[in-house]
Amino acid sequence: MGLLSGETLKGLFFPGSVLLLATALLLRWGLFPYSPSAVTFYFYLVLLSGLLLAGRFHSSAVVFALGTLLLAHWALEFFSRAAPTPAAAGKIAYQAVALLLPANFLLATLARERGIVASTVISRAALLFLESVFVAVICRPGATAGPGFLHAALLDRHLFLWTKIPQPAWLAFVLVCAVLAIRFVIYRRPTDSGMLWSLLAVLAGLNFGLERASTLYFATAGIILSASIIENSYLLAYHDELTALPGRRAFNEACLRLQPPYAIATVDIDHFKKVNDTYGHDTGDQVLRMVAARLARVGAGGRAFRVGGEEFSILFPEKSLKEALPCAESLRSAVERFSFRIRGLPERRSLRRGQDRRSESEKTVARRLVNYARRVPDEPLNTTLAVTISIGIAEPSGRNQEVEQVIRAADKALYRAKHGGRNRVEASGQPRRSRLRRSIA
Repeated sequence: MGLLSGETLKGLFFPGSVLLLATALLLRWGLFPYSPSAVTFYFYLVLLSGLLLAGRFHSSAVVFALGTLLLAHWALEFFSRAAPTPAAAGKIAYQAVALLLPANFLLATLARERGIVASTVISRAALLFLESVFVAVICRPGATAGPGFLHAALLDRHLFLWTKIPQPAWLAFVLVCAVLAIRFVIYRRPTDSGMLWSLLAVLAGLNFGLERASTLYFATAGIILSASIIENSYLLAYHDELTALPGRRAFNEACLRLQPPYAIATVDIDHFKKVNDTYGHDTGDQVLRMVAARLARVGAGGRAFRVGGEEFSILFPEKSLKEALPCAESLRSAVERFSFRIRGLPERRSLRRGQDRRSESEKTVARRLVNYARRVPDEPLNTTLAVTISIGIAEPSGRNQEVEQVIRAADKALYRAKHGGRNRVEASGQPRRSRLRRSIA
């Protein structure tokens, strides 16, 4: 799956860009209520709902971001009315908030997610408290200007006459948005996309200064963050966390939408249990990710799913068995050609009789590897592991008209591939002499 695939772009722009664009259009058309009390109620309702949702799903990052939005809005409102110089205090608070908001969003994104636990809550609450004290100190009565780093001119001031946001804050927004976009493309986490579009909503709101439209944009930022939690929950429910492929639930729902012609392939990693037993589960996870990465790039409009353990399934909508077979063979060949290098020490397991079902040759290899590691403890194991897959593929035909029947036919074809020597593709209903060759003992 490419870094900028259709799925990646969809996750990056939806739903954050849609919510932000909807807010901009509704404001332009005057469809939002502009009653001050209604706008304020809407803002606090959105943020309170978001905090409850983030707390329910144990997302400390979103809780911290929402708390930052709440305190930032409160500071702008409070110091814009502060006596005796509300104009000066409001401007200083605006400059500080514009710089602190992107910094806090970046911190919320980069910090390791530990859920809603006491240590996380206390540390982040302490940070918000210190920032609040800092804003209060620089906006003290009699202050006419904030610290120079809040409003320094990094470029020609004439280039920024169209915006109220100071140049240091603009730099912070650009850098943080770039980091969030890159993180999403790499990790594809909905919370990164949510943080990005929420920050852009804040940026749009700050351009309105202290107008009611600014409050509405801040509320939209809260809605986007809440939506990212829902998207993240969907991803966890429908995608496999280890391989990033859609999971069994997504596979079952995709099967409901299938209409002939189509083909279904069942894929299994050969000798996967022996890989886990000999080299450990960390190596097994690496093998799963490697195979999944190649299955994700299947052609002919196919879509790969991890349906459990070392088992995968591939759906080929609107493709016949004959059209899907070359893609299946290409996948098998791609996995076989990949040189999988193992680094580190093999997992040590008991070799007592009855507790290890590996063959004597495999046990001997494992003993030698462990003994070698004991003799040379500072030299890591560095060996190459041959990984292959077996594939069974079927399409609706004859007695197999229902999707469940086609899946069972693909499973039977996979069973024949396993017993035929593995590392091969078997097609349901094909005579033995026409089956795709290539096997290993």
